[in-house]
Amino acid sequence: MKTLRENVTDYLTTRQGLGFKLEGLSKLLLSFVEFCEERGATRVQNDLAIQWATNPIKVPVSDTLIARRLDAVRIFARYQHTLDPLTQIPAEEHRPRRYRPKQPNILSQNDICALLAATSTLEPAFKALTWRTLIGLLAATGLRPGEACRLAVSDINLAGGVIQVLETKFGKSRLVFIHPSTATVVTDYLQARQAWVGAGTHSSATVFLNTRRGPICPDRLNATFREIVAAAGLATAPGRRPVRLHDLRHTFAVTTMIDWYRDGHDVQARLPLLSTWLGHVDPASTYWYLQAVPELLALAADRLDNAAEASATKPAP
Repeated sequence: MKTLRENVTDYLTTRQGLGFKLEGLSKLLLSFVEFCEERGATRVQNDLAIQWATNPIKVPVSDTLIARRLDAVRIFARYQHTLDPLTQIPAEEHRPRRYRPKQPNILSQNDICALLAATSTLEPAFKALTWRTLIGLLAATGLRPGEACRLAVSDINLAGGVIQVLETKFGKSRLVFIHPSTATVVTDYLQARQAWVGAGTHSSATVFLNTRRGPICPDRLNATFREIVAAAGLATAPGRRPVRLHDLRHTFAVTTMIDWYRDGHDVQARLPLLSTWLGHVDPASTYWYLQAVPELLALAADRLDNAAEASATKPAP
């Protein structure tokens, strides 16, 4: 009989073979395995799953984190139950399987300008330039922060104005086109990057480097970005979460759709294009913005009202 750790390893290997990324799920399940091993458990048990999910461990627990932890255990337990019927599956009643995403922070042009200006508070100057370029690129393209961190110099075709995003979430790859002004900013950064690295000095092939000339780490972005947000003076509205780097992606998606509505384009027909651009595996992930952002919902409602009025006033054939 295999151990719980071996069963989890087999499960993660199977998911990886199907093209799923494992970073978040793997970390959660291995933490759960360690928790069970300390208590002598050899398979998933409901009481242990709840104890682990509500245990602060290294970070404070919120309802969102509890739901995410239980979700990870449920997904594995349902798979394992087919192989071992004694495996218990935590009931949905303990916590909702899926938590409701919070309304995204949509940044104004002034907010983004304030963030770009606030990068000047970082030291050394190369770090400030790196963050100014990173924030600008995310705002202009809607890339995920992790995707930008993994970009290699060879992934960018400045002459053609194209960035190739390879093997990202769910194993998908895509092309992202950049405006000439964005290409100019990236060109200037790459020249400064080369000067920072120095001739003949070995460094990472990634575009964005840290002050040690290594690849900038996605897991360490939040701390620096919080400094920039504070320097920019961006306050958190009551009942909302603080501004995150990922909100630049939300802002890109929402402002793109708002511009389409205001320009009179068929937004429904164009949404699959935006899904492809953003690298969404499911168009529903893009449609979510329509209900998550009040301004978009209002524009969509106005479009429907206008269509209904036009239909009502159209003379009968």
